[in-house]
Formats: sequence, structure tokens, C-alpha cells
Amino acid sequence: MTASTISKPDTDPSVKLSCRNLWKVYGAKPNHYFDTTGYQIDVDALASRMRAESHIPAAIDVSFDVHEGEIFVIMGLSGSGKSTVVRCLSRLVDAEHGEVLLDGDNLLSKTDKELIDIRRHKMGMVFQNFGLLPHLTVFENVAFPLKLQGLSRREQRERAQRVIALVDLEGREDAFPAELSGGQQQRVGIARSLAVEPEVWFLDEPFSALDPLIRRQMQDEFLRIQKVLHKSIVFITHDFLEALRIADRMAIMCDGKIVQMGTPEELILHPANDYVAQFTSEVPRIRVLRAEACVTPVTGDVTGMSHVDASTVVELLLPVLAKSPAGVVVDGPDGQALGMITPISLIQTLALADDAEGLA
Repeated sequence: MTASTISKPDTDPSVKLSCRNLWKVYGAKPNHYFDTTGYQIDVDALASRMRAESHIPAAIDVSFDVHEGEIFVIMGLSGSGKSTVVRCLSRLVDAEHGEVLLDGDNLLSKTDKELIDIRRHKMGMVFQNFGLLPHLTVFENVAFPLKLQGLSRREQRERAQRVIALVDLEGREDAFPAELSGGQQQRVGIARSLAVEPEVWFLDEPFSALDPLIRRQMQDEFLRIQKVLHKSIVFITHDFLEALRIADRMAIMCDGKIVQMGTPEELILHPANDYVAQFTSEVPRIRVLRAEACVTPVTGDVTGMSHVDASTVVELLLPVLAKSPAGVVVDGPDGQALGMITPISLIQTLALADDAEGLA
């Protein structure tokens, strides 16, 4: 059984969005189960009781923080609750219990009028269904939320044109959605969501309807845009390889609960249970491990050895180690040596990762 008390928001000023003890329940009397004066409960027992009483706990005691400029990925199988959570964050659906704090301000307490204003000015949302207005051109689709904001035509034109250029659709401003490919349509959806210059950006499986090649191109495009804009992002996916490419941190959900949270590397090397291990089982460790995970103490004279950054993905070290069989020095963020990597230490780290998977 898992007991839970109310989670406190992170006091780190870099935290942009906090989700605290969030519950979303479907059924005849979903609010019946919560005493908002306390909140000290046995989470598993309460969820079991809900199910026994013909209620569906779609999100169960979900808590996490998203930092400024961070890509936070939520993933899980269909029905795990990941899309429910992102809809609760944006209040497209209302949670029965918990808090969603944007810059410390609880969105769940906002009136409809206040929420509309927040969505128009602070949130960007992109979904699997592109949701473009078929009778409007690319430019008109992108400018539509700016029109709702009441901006002047000059401001609409300038901001819309800026994001159209950002997603590389210059020259297609007058095209209608039916005249665009799937990838181009999704670029329009991304541009439209960015036109309002949101402070937080919610993306719910935005690329899953695309063909594999286009999907990878859109992931590249997404990462390029993020390098320019540094948004605070919640990204939903069921694809671990996609999460690997884009996530700073990630949470894996099962049956409405977060079962593990951390960096992709942490989840792969130390899966909390079989469910997490299944997600990571097909991922080549060498594509995920970073140099800092493979270091061994420095021995002997390292003068003249190559140096690599601690965050370097191990896969990129292979040609370096091939030329430097004695090893390479791994430097931390402060430039000081954390240790060194040799071909043997790399093989040992990869073997340990495989052993951990076998035990899981």
C-alpha cells in the first residue's frame, strides 16, 4: 500500500509549473472521496475502493515539477493516464483534487474568465489531431489566436510571420490545410501554439500520426525550436525512443500513477519495476549512457589524453576510444576531471546495465 500526504511545491525559483497530488476520477460521485481539509490517505486503498464502487481513477495522486526551459516527458501505454494529466494541467478537464501551480498560482482555483485569459496568453497546446481550421490559410490559422487576443493587424502579421519562419513554412502562407502534407500541417499547429508566445507548452503525442521519417524530422524541428525559445514543456508520448531524443526528465505512468521519474539514463539503468524495464528493454544502452556514468578513477599520467564533457553520449566516444585505447579524461561542468573512461570501463558499465535489465 502507498500512503500519501500533500506534496509541497518546489521552492526552487526555476520551477515554472508544479503538479501536486492531482486526482482525476470518472464516475457518478467523483468528489465524494476527498476531504480537502486533510489529505493523508492510503493511495492504493482509495484507488481500489473507487474501482470497486464503479469509478475510474484516471490520474492518481500525480505530483511533479517542470523547470524553466525544461522538456518534461510523460509516457506510458494507452490508458495509463498521461493524456488525462496534461488535460488537467491545462484544465481542458477539471481534476477532483490537487493543485496545478503556474508560477506559484493555482490554476484549479481560477474562474472561467481568468482561465481563458491564461490560455490565450500563457499556454500553448499541440495535439495529435492537428485541429486546423480548413477554411483558413496557413497565415490565418497561425494568426487566429492573436486575433482572439485582440492584437492589432500589424502585430498579428508580425508575430504570425515570425513563427511561420521559425517552423520553416515561408512561402506557404496562402496555402490551405488540404494543400499541405501531414508534417506541414503539424508545423502549422506548432506555429499557431507558439504565436501567443506561451510560457508553458503542452504537447500531447503531436507526432504519433505521422510517418516514421516525417516524425523524426518533426522531432528534429521541435528540438531546433526549443534551442531558440527555451520553453517549459510537458510532452506526452508512448514511444520511449522519442522520449530519449527530447526529454530532459521523464515520468512513466501506469494505471493512473507515476511509477518512476528521472532522467532517461536513470530509468534505463535503474528501472523501478518490470513495467519500466519493458519500456527500456529495446533501447541500446550505448545511445543513452553518458560519459559520467562510465568513469573510473584516474590512474597514471593523463598528460596528452583527449578530454570529453561528462554529458557526452557514450556512442559518440567509440571513435575517440578507438584512437585512444589508454582512455579519455571526463571533465565535469566546472572543467575539473571526474575520472577517465577506458574501453574496459565502458564495457563493464554496459554489462552492468544489461545485468540490471535481466534482474528486472
